[in-house]
Amino acid sequence: MFADLALAARLEGAEGFSGAQFVEARARAAPSVGAQWIRVSGAHVMFDGVASPLTQTFGLGMNGEDPDLDRIEAFFKALGAPAFHEVCPLAGVPLTAKLVERGYKPVEMSSVLYRQLNAVVELAGSRSAVTARNAAVYERRLYAELAAEGWSDTPELRQFLLDLTEVVVNKDDSVLFLAELGGKPVACAALSINQGVALMAGACTIPEARRNGAQLALLNSRLRYATAHGCDVAMLCAQPGSASQRNAERHGFRIAYTRTKWGLAERY
Repeated sequence: MFADLALAARLEGAEGFSGAQFVEARARAAPSVGAQWIRVSGAHVMFDGVASPLTQTFGLGMNGEDPDLDRIEAFFKALGAPAFHEVCPLAGVPLTAKLVERGYKPVEMSSVLYRQLNAVVELAGSRSAVTARNAAVYERRLYAELAAEGWSDTPELRQFLLDLTEVVVNKDDSVLFLAELGGKPVACAALSINQGVALMAGACTIPEARRNGAQLALLNSRLRYATAHGCDVAMLCAQPGSASQRNAERHGFRIAYTRTKWGLAERY
């Protein structure tokens, strides 16, 4: 499985789908936010609140069309939100040039990694002291609380994650996982499936339980689940050169491409 345009379109589509499902859950949980999404030129265009990291587009330029940026920017402007776009390099140089011409600048980069799934593989290095399992429906609130605690050392995400509780309770497309150490939940992660792609996201461990193998246990559990449910590829995103990227590569993931997030310059 090569990191070509066809694979990139699947990966970007899976992340856009997951984001749109989150926005729909937000709309059910907190109607006052005005969360909504539309499709423009094949891209998912999402609003989840002015300050939400999900207020952006996914899949821009991936279907070969010249994207209708006027319509997309009008969507964000009407909602009082800045325009952000996660752009895959396989969308091509002309799209990047167009963004620059319109006043966008790069604000973030991320590595998109993938792993082909053709058998159930137990990743090496698992520690028996940590176990991982699917979270029950009644444990969705516990999952959200763990996520907020696990990301507590990232202040800019804390309020977003605290608000996540009701969204998680209302989001029924994702499969949630918990890791336990000595019978106590200490880590969590999520899995979203779309057209054979297993998107792995939201992995975190509470500070006092780190370096005990919780994330590896969660990765194993999610890969097994994805394979059993017909997925042929798993994906995740990480900061370039980060420990998360190295851990993913250590366990069979490869970098498909490095994505750039673009934002309008006047918003900074």
